[in-house]
Amino acid sequence: MFRRLPRFWRSLWLSSLIGGSLAGLASADIPSDDTSTPGRVLGVEEAADRIDALRAEIAYHDELYFRKAAPVIADSAYDQLKRDLAALEQAHPELAGDDRHAPVGVGDDRAGSFPTYRHRQRLLSLSKSYTEGELRAFDARVRKQLGRREIDYVVEPKFDGLAISVTFEHGQLVRAVTRGNGTEGDDVTGNILTIRNLPRSLRATAPVEKSETPFPETIELRGEVYLSFQEFERINRDRESAGELIYSNPRNLAAGTLKLHEVAEVAKRRLEIVFYGMGDCEPAAVRPASQLALLRQLRTWGLPTVEAPRPVRGPEALWQAVLEVGRERPRLGFPIDGAVVKVDAVALQDELGVTPQAPLWAIAYKFTPERAETELRAITLQVGRTGTITPVAELTPVILGGSTVARASLFNADAIAHRDIRVGDSVFVEKSGEIIPAIAGVNRAKRGATSKAFEFPSECPSCHSRLVQAVGEAAWRCPNAVGCPAQIARRVEYFASSACVDIPGLGPALIAQLVERLGVTSVAGLYRLRREDLVVVTRGGVKAADRLVAAIARSKQARLDRYIQGLGIPQVGTVASRELAKRFGGLEELARAQRQDFVRGDSTAGRALNDGTVGATLAYFAQPENQKLVRDLIDLGVRPTPVSSILGPLSGKSIVLSGTLPNLTREQAMEKIIAAGGTVTSRVNRKTNWLIAGKDPGGKLAAAQSLGVPIIDEAELLRLLERE
Repeated sequence: MFRRLPRFWRSLWLSSLIGGSLAGLASADIPSDDTSTPGRVLGVEEAADRIDALRAEIAYHDELYFRKAAPVIADSAYDQLKRDLAALEQAHPELAGDDRHAPVGVGDDRAGSFPTYRHRQRLLSLSKSYTEGELRAFDARVRKQLGRREIDYVVEPKFDGLAISVTFEHGQLVRAVTRGNGTEGDDVTGNILTIRNLPRSLRATAPVEKSETPFPETIELRGEVYLSFQEFERINRDRESAGELIYSNPRNLAAGTLKLHEVAEVAKRRLEIVFYGMGDCEPAAVRPASQLALLRQLRTWGLPTVEAPRPVRGPEALWQAVLEVGRERPRLGFPIDGAVVKVDAVALQDELGVTPQAPLWAIAYKFTPERAETELRAITLQVGRTGTITPVAELTPVILGGSTVARASLFNADAIAHRDIRVGDSVFVEKSGEIIPAIAGVNRAKRGATSKAFEFPSECPSCHSRLVQAVGEAAWRCPNAVGCPAQIARRVEYFASSACVDIPGLGPALIAQLVERLGVTSVAGLYRLRREDLVVVTRGGVKAADRLVAAIARSKQARLDRYIQGLGIPQVGTVASRELAKRFGGLEELARAQRQDFVRGDSTAGRALNDGTVGATLAYFAQPENQKLVRDLIDLGVRPTPVSSILGPLSGKSIVLSGTLPNLTREQAMEKIIAAGGTVTSRVNRKTNWLIAGKDPGGKLAAAQSLGVPIIDEAELLRLLERE
C-alpha cells in the first residue's frame, strides 16, 4: 500500500514520522549508520521508496545540525546518508523530481528568531571527498574541463565551525550573516561583534594611485566561527559546575552560541573567527587575482586568516599536502575535520563555475575519524545532581585515539530510539570533536535474531520516582530533588570537589556509603558526621577517619565563592560565583538578597550576572529547603572566607587577562590570582594594575598601551605570585 502512494505523500509521511518521536521507524528501515546495506541494484519502486526515506532522514538531521546545533549522529554517518542518496539518484535519474535538492543542498541554519539578510552573492557549501581516488578524480575533472596538464591549487585546513559572511563597507564592518540556506541567512551582527580577534574596521593599506582607495567599497568576506579546544573544555567545566548538560563537541557549541539572544552570554564564550574566502566585491576590479593573493590581503587588512596555506601543483603534490594537514591536526588548538582544496587562479575559478550547491573549483577532503568496533554490553542511566537522566553506553573496552574507551554518551531517549541502538549490538565508536567518545553507528549485520529495541525506563533508577520531561526538552528528569539518593550523592560529591570547598578523601564510593548507611541528606550533613561514624565506613580505619574529620573541619573556612559554587545553584558556575561573593560577602546576605540588591551601588561586582543568573539565584533561595540549608551550614560552624579579605602578594590589585598563556589555562591563572588576593576583571581601565598578555591579546592590549597600564607575561605573573 505504501508504495502505491504518490511519491510526494510518501516523502511527507516519512518526514512527519522522523520529525517526531516515531523517528525510529524510518531509522530502522534505513541503515544509515551501519555496514549492512546490500550492494545490489534496486528496482525503480524500491529505489523511489529509499530515496524518499533518505531525503526525509537527511531533512531530520539537517534540522538537528543546522537549526538546533544538536546532532545525534556522527558527521561521518550523516555524510554517508548524503552519499547513499547521491548514488541512488545517479543510478535512477528518472526519480529526480523538482524537490530533488530540497533537503540535501547546503542545509539551512536560519533559526526563525533572528532578522534575515540576503547575501549579495550566494554562500555555497563544498563538495566532499573521502578517499585519495575521489580527490584525484576531482583533479582529473578540473584539468579536463580547463584543458590543462597541471593546475595550481591551494590547500588549507577545513575549520569545523559555523560558516559566516561578514560585509565591510568602506572598510567598516556593517553586517554578519550566517550561511542560512545559501541565499539568505540570520543577521547575527551583534553576536559577531563580541569576538575578540575580529577588528571592526579593515586596516588601511597605501594605495598604488592617489585615486585608489585602500580597500573595496563593499566586500563580503567568508569565514568560519569556531571555538578552541581550550575554551570548549572551559565552558563544559563551567556548565558541569552549574548543573547543566555538557556539550558534545566544539562545533555544536560554537553554532549554538552564535544563535543565542543574550549578547553578554555570547561574549563570555570567547568565540573566534577565521577568514578564507570572498563573496561579492565592488568594484570587481580590486578583487584579488588568486586565493593566495586573497589570503595575503586579508592578513594585510588585519583580519585573522589561514596560517601557512600550502600552494601545490599536480595531483601527487596535492595529495601529499592533504596528508600533511592531517598529520598536523593533533597539534592544532582548534577543531578541523579535513582539508580544503581550491584552484588558485580566480580566472580559472570563474571558468569552472558553480553548481546550485557548491563551486566546481574547490573540494573538501574529509578526514576519516578514528573508529573502533566493540560490543554495547549495557545501557545505564546516570542521575545528575539536578535530576537529569543521561543514558550511557557501557562498552567492551577498546583502544581509541591512544586511550581506552569503555563508556560513551547516548545523549537522550529520543536519540536511542531514532537510531535504534540496542543492547548487544556491535557498535562503532568515534571521538566526537576529538574529545568525547560517541556511538557513530551500528553494525546491524551482526545483530542477533532475538535482539529487542531498548525501552527507556519511566522511573528513576535511584528513587523510582516517575520521570518527567519538560515541554520542548529532550531530556528526562527525576523530580525528587530532596529524596533521591543519587541526586543527593552527586550534590555532595560536587560540593566536596576541588572546584568547590575541597574535602580530600570524599570519593564517590564513600559518599554513597554516607548517603545509604549514615543518612546524609544534604551537604550540611557532612558537618554532622562524627569520628566514630566515619570509622565504620572508611577503609582506612581510625587514621583515615581522622584525616577526613580534619579535612571537613578545614572546609568550614573555604573561600566564599567556592561555597556558593558548591551549593549548585543552576546557571551559577565559577565566574558567577566569584561575582556573587564579591557583591554579597556572605552566605546569609546572598540567601536573603532581593532582585534590586544585585544591581545596587556603583561596584564593579555583578558585571557577569546576567538576567538568567540573577533569576536562577533568586529562584534557588525562594525554595524553603535551600534557605534551611544555609541556616544549617551557619549553625554547624561554617564561616566562609570573604573574597575581599584574602591577603597575599596581589591583595588589592586589579588584573586583566588577555590572549592565550603558554602554560596556564585562563581558569588556572584566575585561580592563582584570586588565591593571592587579587581581582580579575574583564576590562582595562585606569585602575587596572597589570594586563597579563598571552598570544593574540586582541583589543585589550591596545587599550592597556593607550592608558599606560603595565603589560606583563605569564612568567612575570608567576614571579609576582612568589613574593612573600
